[in-house]
Formats: sequence, structure tokens, C-alpha cells
Amino acid sequence: MKIVVIKYNAGNIHSVRLALQRLGIDPLVTDDLQEIRSADKVIFPGVGEASSAMENIRRSGIADLIPLLTQPVLGICLGLQLLCRNSEENSSKCLGIFNTDVRRFPPDDKVPHMGWNQIRDLKGDLFRKVDPDAYVYFVHSYYAELDTFTIATTDYILPFSAAMQQDNFYAVQFHPEKSGTVGEQILRNFLAL
Repeated sequence: MKIVVIKYNAGNIHSVRLALQRLGIDPLVTDDLQEIRSADKVIFPGVGEASSAMENIRRSGIADLIPLLTQPVLGICLGLQLLCRNSEENSSKCLGIFNTDVRRFPPDDKVPHMGWNQIRDLKGDLFRKVDPDAYVYFVHSYYAELDTFTIATTDYILPFSAAMQQDNFYAVQFHPEKSGTVGEQILRNFLAL
């Protein structure tokens, strides 16, 4: 099985690679469009700021490729936000896989949302064998609104999408690679899709 982790200068690539290696997978980390296109599964991680990340993936052609992918794709953290329609972070137009907007948490003195938090209302194959009140690790200042694509929720100041799915596109706001055995199970579930 060929697993590609997209490299675009905004990723938490090292920790994602290590988490996959613990599961016996040696992923290919690349920005090569043909390698991404030919992968069995694609992971789109991210840490950083939305507008510069979008600029990087537009310049490389990755922004045009991602919506065309038909294999399972997993966005992580900023990867989830970039799969949405727009982000309030520097008024960024994103990829629009999820017809959802990304907003900044109010108020500023409680941002970022950082640490362990409970996910609930789990739906779909991504959460097979995951406790319905599991804790996972978050680090973010922006959130995707709740909508029909939401497959897991959590609360920090307000309820928001902890995970989303649209067809072959899956995304999590939390970091499964930093979420212990729960995160490992979620990655296993993604690899088994």
C-alpha cells in the first residue's frame, strides 16, 4: 500500500511519519503531483497559517490536484481547515471540499485551544473501535463550523467540527499522531478504508 504525506512547507510531517511508522507503514513524503495522484491513501497534514499555506499549494499545483483525488484523503489540523470553503485567517479562500467556513475562536485571551479534549457524536468508519467519549489532542485558533459534513464534535468556547467527511475526503481538527492509542486507532481506521 502506497501512503503519501503531502509536503507543502506547512506540515507536521515528522510526527505524522513517525506515527505511521509505529503502525508499520513507511510513507512517502512528497510534493510530486504524480506521486500524490498514484497513492492508495493521501494524508494532508498542516500546522501554520491558512493564507501562506494556500499560496504554497497553489504555486505547486497541489491545490488543483486535491479536489480531483478519488482515493481516501485525510486532512489533519490545518489540513481540515484548507479543505473548507473559506477561512477567517487572513480572509483565505480555501479548497471548498467542505462547503463550510473556518472561524476564529472568540475571545482572544482564550486562544489557542490547546490540549486534550473529548470528542463525541462519532459517525462512520473513521471512528470504528474508538470510545464515544475519547480524548484527543488539539492545537488551533480557528475552527470549522458544524454542518452536514461533521462526523465528530467537540466544545471549546462553542461546539465545532472535530472531524468531517465528504465522499473520499476525511479530516480531523485534532492531531491523531499526538493522540496516543486513540489517534493510532483513527489512523488504522483511515488506512483500512
